[in-house]
Formats: sequence, structure tokens, C-alpha cells
Amino acid sequence: MHVGLGLPISDPVALLDWARRADAGPFSTLGLLDRLVYDNPEPLVALALLAGATSRIKLQTEVLIAPLREPTLLAKQVATLDRMSGGRFVLGLGVGGRADDHLASGTDLHTRGRRLDEQLEIMRRVWSGQPYGPDCGPIGPAPLLPDGPEVLFGGFQPPALDRVGRWGGGFLAAAPAAWAGRLFDTVRKSWADHGRSGAPRIVAQVNVALGDRNLIDEARASMGGYYEFSGRADYMLDGMLTTPGAIRSAIEQFDDLGADEVMLYCYGGDAGQVDRLADVIA
Repeated sequence: MHVGLGLPISDPVALLDWARRADAGPFSTLGLLDRLVYDNPEPLVALALLAGATSRIKLQTEVLIAPLREPTLLAKQVATLDRMSGGRFVLGLGVGGRADDHLASGTDLHTRGRRLDEQLEIMRRVWSGQPYGPDCGPIGPAPLLPDGPEVLFGGFQPPALDRVGRWGGGFLAAAPAAWAGRLFDTVRKSWADHGRSGAPRIVAQVNVALGDRNLIDEARASMGGYYEFSGRADYMLDGMLTTPGAIRSAIEQFDDLGADEVMLYCYGGDAGQVDRLADVIA
């Protein structure tokens, strides 16, 4: 079982400290969420900077809202980050669900799933080195592998889960262990139905805050603001784990379900959490 660290978004400059501490510790991956109409760092830019500040740890979008972006430029950005990080970049993708993000990007909220599938076809073609079209040559640089970096898909609806089998890669599950198992089973069935060999990589996500009461209150306020749009902020806050025992138990539950990695997602800004969480998983 690998354990990664989801980075807070409140202070982009502080993420360099988080990344260096995590790179020196037992963590497998750094994750960063994506929004457009929100006070958060743009994840591809931020992770590129963190790639230069680290040497070992993977860097992962959780998840990049692809339909907000133009696919050929996105393919080029992803391939560049893949190459320059030495293959440490993992592309987590999703469709998003916030109307303001799509309004600001000039994209259609109601066709975002279909747009993601079209984008994946374009990006895979770009990464393979084929000419973009009859009057347009290849778009470089080439990623380290012809299919591009590892791709994870987030989501809960059947079309989102089925993308794992159709496109390969893995599944990013932002769901509690109590019902994540059903999602895992659906993803594994999609993988088999599409004739994939091996098994999908499954990554779970757990929201945590580890520190004093001020830190926990700060984390709850930040997380509550992020999920306010959904009308389910209280439910999400109830799932935040704030003790070493609860965090260890969640990791064990996902291990029992066959997850390959658990991302401990932080909303509190104190970088000392990196060291405290390292002690928990050690």
C-alpha cells in the first residue's frame, strides 16, 4: 500500500515546503486539485514547479478538469511535464460539475463528458507522434511512453467509471471506504469487459487534518468553503479524519478493499502536518 499526500490550496508559495518535506519522507505522490473560479493555484503550473523542487515523489492532478481546456495545448503541457519530471507525472482527469467554471472557460457544462472523451482521443493521437491532421504536423515533445503518462479517472456515474476500462489507466476514488468497494468492483468489471490485461490501478482519497484545534478549525473552514457549492459540505466535513488512529484505520480499510494507494488530502495550511502524517504511516 502506497500513501500519498494531497496538498492544501490556501497558500501556493508554501507548497514548495510541503513538497520538499514529502519528498524526503515516506510518501509516494503529491496531489493537487483543480478549479477555475476559485482561489487555488493552477495545478499543471504548480506541479511543474514542484517537480523541479523534488527528485523522487510522483506528481498527480486530483483531478484536472479537462473539458475546461483546449486538448492539443493540454496534450503538449502534459507531455512536457511528463518528460521534464522523468516520468513522475500522473494525469488525474475528471469532468467537473460547477457551472461557474464552465461559464468562465466558455465551455458547455451539459456536454462535458462527451468533450472529455473527444479530448482523450486527440491527446492520445498527439502523444503517439502522428500528424495532427493533413495540413498540420506532429505536436511535440513526445511523452516518455507512446500512450502518454499514466491516466486516472475520477467520478461516480457509470460513464465516468467505464472510462477506466475504455481508456486504461486507473481510478481515483473520492469516496469513503463504506461504499468505495462498489465503485472498485464496477471499475474492475469495466476493465475486464473491455478486454484489458492486468488490473486497473485504484487510488483512494481521504480528507485529513492532523494538529491542534486551530489547525483543525482552519482545515474545516477551508474544506467547507470548497464544498459549499454542493450543498453537502457538512457531510464532507463529517468525513474529515483528525486522529492518527482514524487515519490508520482508513488506510487499512482501503488496503483490505484492494486499493493500490491512499491519498491523504490536507486542507489545513501547516506544513508540519507532513511530518506528523509521516509518523502515522510509518
